Amino acid sequence: MANAIINVTNLRLRTFIGFNPDEREKKQDVVINLEIHYPADDACKTDEVDQALNYKVITKEVISLVEQGHFLLLEKLVAEILVVCHAHPSVHYAKARVDKPHALRFADSVSLTLDWAK
Repeated sequence: MANAIINVTNLRLRTFIGFNPDEREKKQDVVINLEIHYPADDACKTDEVDQALNYKVITKEVISLVEQGHFLLLEKLVAEILVVCHAHPSVHYAKARVDKPHALRFADSVSLTLDWAK
């Protein structure tokens, strides 16, 4: 099996994330990194677009989820992103990391990573 690994790197979006009053009222930056695995045997053999996983479709779904969402916890946001990834039948593994820049005074960001396997 040819295991394809798609990486989406540093997808920069804005969403409502956090539970402090000011975080509930204005959007904040988040940076998303995805790793999505699927079997690519047919795509490798045929060079047919419909045999490959369309990462643009998944990315658009993630963008919509994040930009329209309201989340108290990074855990919930990352879990919902994974749901989008594994909703596609050919995906057998996905990992998502979300960074929340400037969440702590002396840190560049705080991040949370979750993964899912079929």
